[in-house]
Amino acid sequence: MQPQPREITTDYRRRAGILTWSAIVVGALMAVALVVSVVFLVRADQDTRNAAYGYLALVLWVGIAAGIPVLLALAIPAARMRRRVREQQR
Repeated sequence: MQPQPREITTDYRRRAGILTWSAIVVGALMAVALVVSVVFLVRADQDTRNAAYGYLALVLWVGIAAGIPVLLALAIPAARMRRRVREQQR
């Protein structure tokens, strides 16, 4: 016999919403960082006196690479929790 799934509480729904919005915010920040890094690379390429912008772009890429596990750690549980909430509502 399979165990019955526990009832979904208001706190569970709230946590699912917080995780979802956190994943959205982290993803948006990563997208902005990617665009800014491309802008920095263009500026660094236009003039050799602006070479520091290239290093700033590299720093942003490291930040994006470090943010990928964070994004996954937020998005995967959020998606599972939201799916469970939807299934419970049916």
